[in-house]
Amino acid sequence: MQVVNDFNDYKLINTSDGQKLETWGKYTLLRPDPQIIWHKDNANFKCDAKYIRSNTGGGKWNVVTMIPSSWQIKYHDYTFNLKLMSFKHTGLFPEQAYNWNYLDKIIRESKRNDIKVLNLFAYTGAASIACLKAGASVVHVDSSRGMIDWAKENVKSSSLEDKPIRFLQDDVIKFVKREIRRENKYDIILMDPPTFGRGSSGEVWDIEKNLFELVKLCQELLSDKPLLFLINSYTTALPKQVLENILNITLVNDLGGKVFADDLGIKEENSNIILPCGNFARWEKK
Repeated sequence: MQVVNDFNDYKLINTSDGQKLETWGKYTLLRPDPQIIWHKDNANFKCDAKYIRSNTGGGKWNVVTMIPSSWQIKYHDYTFNLKLMSFKHTGLFPEQAYNWNYLDKIIRESKRNDIKVLNLFAYTGAASIACLKAGASVVHVDSSRGMIDWAKENVKSSSLEDKPIRFLQDDVIKFVKREIRRENKYDIILMDPPTFGRGSSGEVWDIEKNLFELVKLCQELLSDKPLLFLINSYTTALPKQVLENILNITLVNDLGGKVFADDLGIKEENSNIILPCGNFARWEKK
């Protein structure tokens, strides 16, 4: 399992009885997590805001201490704007710092100044920021206008607004098919697909039905000198072996290279507990 230990503005403080206590910069949040099936007698859950699930679905934040509508945290020289979202999230998944670091490494070590990145289901843009910082150009695609606007805020806050990035609100599969017809190519392709979702015109996404098709399509967008193909899975029960199998059946069988897959986690402060936070698989040509 891959765990990042240098995210100073984010900490997992405590876990017990389906709840996790976290600090996000100045503020301490309590959020539910179904994987936390253990109990601690000494759990202290004093917080600034708590997310409470509804019996009919969804939920709401119970804000104890005044929290602004948006606040910032940093990871290295990346700056992220956070918000209390209606479905318990803040707009950032800190365990993904492992992948941000890897993207930075592979782009810088390539010593190429023409790397093109396609970021699909790009959310609020953390991976796009990592690629821009490392010197690549990015096409950032998400079906949600709100997420696109949020990603623009994060890029600006990270002082990257003058870097080469295109923001596109679009259905991912339709966009990829158009890019194939346009014969556009990318050196790095990233995707962070949800379990279920809807495209910009109401298209339905189902990861179990559509992921393999999407990977096959994206294979046609890889350049003659590809660097990386990365799939994240943090909202689904798909094991990492499934992602690894997909990349082996598609990319390795046709292009060679190798696949590495692993879990991502966050270590609880002052304990040996690691909270699983999904998994990933990446393909590299080398």
